[in-house]
Amino acid sequence: MRVRFSQSAGCGGPRERTHGRSYAPKTTAAALSLLALSACAVGPDFKPPQAPEVAGYMPEGPKPATTVSTDVAGGAAQKFEIGRDIPGEWWKVFHSMELDNLIAEALRANPGLQAAQAALWQAKENIYAAEGKLMPQLDANASATREQFSPAEFGEAGSPFIFNLFQATVNVSYTPDVFGGQRRAIEATAAQADYQRFQLEATYLTLTSNVVTAAVQEASLRGQIEATQDIIKAETDQLAVVQSQFNVGAAAKTDVLTQQSEVATTQATLPPLQKQLEQQRHVLLALIGRFPNDAHGDRLAPASFHLPRDLPLSLPSQLVEQRPDVRASEAQLHQASAQIGVAIANRIPQFTLTGDYGYAATTTAALVTPSALIWSAAASGTQPIFHGFTLLHQQHAAEAGYNMAEAQYRSTVLAAFQNVADALRALQLDAATLKAQRAALRAASDTLDLARGQYRLGAINYITLLNAQRSYQQARLAVVQAQAARYADTAALFQALGGGWWNRLDVAANPFTPDPDPPTVAAPGTVPGTPAAKEVRQ
Repeated sequence: MRVRFSQSAGCGGPRERTHGRSYAPKTTAAALSLLALSACAVGPDFKPPQAPEVAGYMPEGPKPATTVSTDVAGGAAQKFEIGRDIPGEWWKVFHSMELDNLIAEALRANPGLQAAQAALWQAKENIYAAEGKLMPQLDANASATREQFSPAEFGEAGSPFIFNLFQATVNVSYTPDVFGGQRRAIEATAAQADYQRFQLEATYLTLTSNVVTAAVQEASLRGQIEATQDIIKAETDQLAVVQSQFNVGAAAKTDVLTQQSEVATTQATLPPLQKQLEQQRHVLLALIGRFPNDAHGDRLAPASFHLPRDLPLSLPSQLVEQRPDVRASEAQLHQASAQIGVAIANRIPQFTLTGDYGYAATTTAALVTPSALIWSAAASGTQPIFHGFTLLHQQHAAEAGYNMAEAQYRSTVLAAFQNVADALRALQLDAATLKAQRAALRAASDTLDLARGQYRLGAINYITLLNAQRSYQQARLAVVQAQAARYADTAALFQALGGGWWNRLDVAANPFTPDPDPPTVAAPGTVPGTPAAKEVRQ
């Protein structure tokens, strides 16, 4: 996608040239001509990029197959409903009160979100400040001077004398935006505000996704610790059996020592898991705006979450409207387009109108009198002629900046589609992995029970029992990890699809409505694809 840059005015339509006699006074005609000219703005008019023509996210078509299921917690089949809208509070699909409380606290206290909110407020105020440059500038001046004057300065004789001079004036200055340079600058500032708005939405989405992922990981680690503790207890009980076998001469001393080593090895895996749990809790506390010593009371466990069975899958044409990072990249592209107009306007004439009105007198008593009245009016124009090619190269730099922003936009769109495809494939393979691990755990559990019974009867040696124990331990932990992966990748799908920020009900409808206090959360857009959404993008 490239644009042809020219020093033409983007007036919103062709201008018609008329011929014949004009019956309007010359001054009126000049004023109307200036007004018509001021309605134009040099540089390209920005048009949002079209959505890519992509049929689906995966080679097999727009809708992936339903995932497999298995008879374990978190093992339900998930199906994808193409075109289904995404709720604003998408994390509630996990039906976890503990998770809802954590996210609510994060939205209140996370400093990263608060920084993004302040950045949006700053960008909004910058728009108001930029718009003020389109209006006349009015200043009041007052001065009091005491000086000595000598007639010799004008070649006349006479003694120097001292006098006072008092002045009070009002100065008016106005720079007509004839070629739209200021309006292009305001357009660039407004695009920057759009960028900050969608950066806030991206921060909101990233924060909620990170809280969900951190909570799932904490619950998984608790599940792994619980499984490890059960395994330690079972192996300790088995050690007592082996010790009894040794006492009656049915087992060798090496069997006892090996089982003791096995118990110690399993116990050694517990502290690293506990370390990971504490670190994960610290991550979660930081996300919700707490210090490490201010631990939350909720103890997340695998049973705290319910796997959603019906998942939304947006159409590819909707994805660029829904992803806040894509919309932010589009805003940067818009800003780069407007900067081209600013650079072009800097190369053509600039006009300034100034006026002063006030009083000047040698005494304060005579200051506000008709004889002390002073005024002036002036008009000036400047046409850059030669600045060492600086202005030309600044325009070329702005055009290169647009091409860079356009390439970055395409890269962001590609990454968005990649994220969705990764999440879809991960969910399918996570379900298959959990099913396989569940089957492996069932087989390992049956094998271990059988091996323990046979070992008591002396039908197998200790090595066979030891191998059965290790297989069961690995399968038990793998099931817990596979369960957590399904929850985490479900959250990743919602994040990849944009998180439903356009359906949020916790914010005002217009992000730029003046109010006495900065907004506490990002303002949502409208539902992507609607006429209102297109109006917001202009």
